Order: sequence, then structure tokens, then C-alpha cells
Amino acid sequence: MKKAPSKSAARSSKSRGAKARIGTKTPRDAAKSDSPKSVKFLHKPNCTTCRKARAYMEHRGIPLDFRDLGKERLSVTELEKLIGPRDHTEFLNTRNELYRQKKMKEKPPSRHQAIRMMAAEPNLIRRPIVVAGGRIVIGFDEKGMAVL
Repeated sequence: MKKAPSKSAARSSKSRGAKARIGTKTPRDAAKSDSPKSVKFLHKPNCTTCRKARAYMEHRGIPLDFRDLGKERLSVTELEKLIGPRDHTEFLNTRNELYRQKKMKEKPPSRHQAIRMMAAEPNLIRRPIVVAGGRIVIGFDEKGMAVL
């Protein structure tokens, strides 16, 4: 009387078959590599500019990886990395009340001060921030988003 192969034996034979096909793409593998890569979308859901940018990106079929800046704040380290060598004042939300109260237009904060304030008060961050590869688009910029 023959025993039916165990589930683990069936799995191992499947994996051996997969190893034999190295170098060839299955239809599922091809679909994965041909699909556009995910784009980081840092936003606040109730922000109208963020909603416009989201609709624009989704209409173009770009998969988005969302991060709600109100719920998942950016740390000082993350902001440093995100801003990189760019001008830190581009990341400040000029419509924010704190920006106006501190008259940051006339007296822009230092890079260090700005990053600490943005980490503490996410509404001070201009949004959305769209990150794809090494490129960053701040705010709803159709031209910038079109080249991502």
C-alpha cells in the first residue's frame, strides 16, 4: 500500500521545480517587474491640496504608499534625511499659523530650528511630499509629479 505524499514533500517538489526555471519569468513575475514602483505619499487626509495630488497620482495609475503626517510624525532624523541638501525653507508651510506668528518669512529659522519645529508640529510641513526614487515633489505640482 502506497502512502500519499505529505504536504511538505509536495511543497519541496514545487520549490525544486521553481529552481529549475531560473532565468525565466513566470507571468506573475513579469507582472511584478512591469508594474510601476510604489511612491511614498506623505500627507494629511483632510488637506485639500493633498486630496488633489492624491487624485492626480491615482488617476495616472501610480501606486501610493501613504503616511499620515498627523498620526505618524516625521522624526528629526527622518526630516534631515528627507530634506537632504535642499533648502529647508521649501519644506515650511507658509499657510501655517505658527509660520505667520513667528514671522518666518521675514526671519527664516535656521535649518536646525526649522527641522525641530517641523518634527514637533507636523502642520508646519508643506504637503503633500511625494518621494519616488531620489526625487521629491513638495505640494501639488503637476509638472513635478508627471516626471516621477
